[in-house]
Amino acid sequence: MEGPMILLVEDNPDDEVLTLHALKKSHIGNKVFVARDGAEALDFLFCLNQYADRDPYDLPQLILLDIKLPKMDGLEVLRRIREEERTSLLPVVILTSSKEQQDLVKAYKNGVNSYMRKPVDFTQFADAVHQLGLYWLVLNQTPTR
Repeated sequence: MEGPMILLVEDNPDDEVLTLHALKKSHIGNKVFVARDGAEALDFLFCLNQYADRDPYDLPQLILLDIKLPKMDGLEVLRRIREEERTSLLPVVILTSSKEQQDLVKAYKNGVNSYMRKPVDFTQFADAVHQLGLYWLVLNQTPTR
């Protein structure tokens, strides 16, 4: 992949479609790679297994990460992203339906940049994704490596 990309880590097909639709509706033209579980997200980021031939310096501009994932939960994925020098500064936004206070606290303790609960209503969700995209993809400045 070339150019700024978004890594969407989402196991729910309906939430994946809604997120992709909301990004498109907001005219966010970044390429989006979807990982459907935590292990696949790490394989993609660290160029392992089926992604071994991927360019390790082609990193996403933003990671949208669900918490409740198969194989490895989002908090463990976040912890591993922060441990690795090459990925430690990537902007990570938790995008979840979890209302658990402990998830919120653990996410921030593990270095999440932002934590957003998915609104149930699509219009509210689309508005939230628009604001998220505007901030993290346009306004936010990140260090270059």
